[in-house]
Amino acid sequence: MTLEVKTALLPNGETLSYRERTGTEPCMLLIHGNMASSKLWEPLLTHADMTQRFIAVDLRGYGESSYQNPIGDMKDFSSDLHQFVEQLGLRHVMVMGWSNGGGIAMQFAADYPDRVRKLILLASISTRGYAAVNSDGDRLKTKEEIVKDPGLAMTFQANQRQDRAYFAQAMDYLLFDERESDAATRVKYIDACMKQRNMVDAADAANRFNISSVSNGLADGTGELERIQCPVLVIWGVKDLITTQQMTEEIKEDFASHGKPVQYVSLDAGHSPLIDDLHGLAAAVQAFIAQP
Repeated sequence: MTLEVKTALLPNGETLSYRERTGTEPCMLLIHGNMASSKLWEPLLTHADMTQRFIAVDLRGYGESSYQNPIGDMKDFSSDLHQFVEQLGLRHVMVMGWSNGGGIAMQFAADYPDRVRKLILLASISTRGYAAVNSDGDRLKTKEEIVKDPGLAMTFQANQRQDRAYFAQAMDYLLFDERESDAATRVKYIDACMKQRNMVDAADAANRFNISSVSNGLADGTGELERIQCPVLVIWGVKDLITTQQMTEEIKEDFASHGKPVQYVSLDAGHSPLIDDLHGLAAAVQAFIAQP
């Protein structure tokens, strides 16, 4: 097993950094979430029991990847990934998307169904998106409203001024709590927040994302979920404070309404099973991969 960090120049001018682990085919493409990067996949990439070939990519505007052109919606990330797998000569892939990356993974599987053999949604946002709300719980409708919201603005401004203490405090509450994590792991997660350059654009894209067939209160569903043809596994940690049980139930409900029942595994974990229950996560992934 070897783990290498590489880059790929896309036809659209963006450069995506990625981590590749050698192993058996088909390759599994790992898509991180918001305030994250490919580096956070390292516990799975280096797990001794995993034999699969993995490619963990830094999305546009995250980690070491470029951000030449702002993203407008999830389809921009999906298009980047299509150019990326084309560049690497990957005819078929399995895809695992974590958190906001779950939404991107669903969009990619809907846009390029012939490419995706299996889809894993890890602590994923809903098929109906991830609502941006104000302190009263009211839905923010535009990017301008998101930018001007005092609560969200605190996070955007902390990112701009590279305020590590702000993100350390937020993650201690939302992500780490009393769960197992060493100092080096915490540094990696905070580094990922510091390197993100698209927080407003990503929040707006997630707010408007909806591939279901129902309205999410802001956008009508596109129904694109219908185009996803591969088997789907949903993994959710029962202590997750970021993606809720309701979001997870919406995923299952929306796939079922299209005659596409999903497999479901719950873990004794929060938003990052990579920290909280790596063994359980690896076992669930391996079992799903092994199915015909």
